[in-house]
Amino acid sequence: MSAIDLLITSGNGPAECRMALTALLGIIEREAIRFDCSFETSLGPTPDQHGAKSAIVSLDGSEAERIASDYCGTIRFTFKSPIRSGHKRQNWYVAVQRIDSQPDGGEVTINPADLRFETLRAGGPGGQHQNTTDSAVRVLHRPTGLVVTARDERSQHRNKALALRRLEAMLRHLDVEKQEAAKSGRFIANRTIERGNEVRSFKL
Repeated sequence: MSAIDLLITSGNGPAECRMALTALLGIIEREAIRFDCSFETSLGPTPDQHGAKSAIVSLDGSEAERIASDYCGTIRFTFKSPIRSGHKRQNWYVAVQRIDSQPDGGEVTINPADLRFETLRAGGPGGQHQNTTDSAVRVLHRPTGLVVTARDERSQHRNKALALRRLEAMLRHLDVEKQEAAKSGRFIANRTIERGNEVRSFKL
C-alpha cells in the first residue's frame, strides 16, 4: 500500500489559523500512532512562532485511508485568541485535501542545483513499518528553505522520487497562492477553505 499524502493549509488566514493547523497536525499524529500508521510531516516555508501556513502529512498503514477520509475537507477550531485580547472571533479554519486531487497549478520546474539530499535511518512506529537501513531521504530546497522527508519505501531510490513528488506538490501549492494573490488581491483562504461546511470541529 502506497502512502497517502495530504496537504493541510490555513490559506492566508491570521496567526490563529496557523495555531489551528499546528493543533491539527498533533491530532492526526496521535490518531496515526493509535492505529499503527507511520506519520511524516513536511512544513511549509518560513513558519513562525505560531506555526506554518501549510504542511504535507504522509500516512502509511492499513488505516491510513480511513484517517485521510475522516479529515479531508474543512476543519474548524473554536478557541479564544491568545494573541489578541478581546478579539470577538473564535472560529478558525484549515483545509485538508489529498495532494493527488489538487487543481492543476501548472508545471513546477526544480533546478537540481537548488537541492541538497541526505540519507538517514528509516523507521516508523513499529512492526511492519520499521526499517533499519539508511534508505530514508531528506531533501532541502534552498531557495524556499522547504525540507521534505520520505521514508515510506525500502528503496532509497524510491524514497528520493517520493520526496521530490512531495516537494513539487508543496511548490505548486505556493505557486497557486502567489497567482491568486496577484490576480485578485484576496486571501487564498477565501477560495480554498469552505467555511461553514466543515467535516470536523474541535474546541481547544
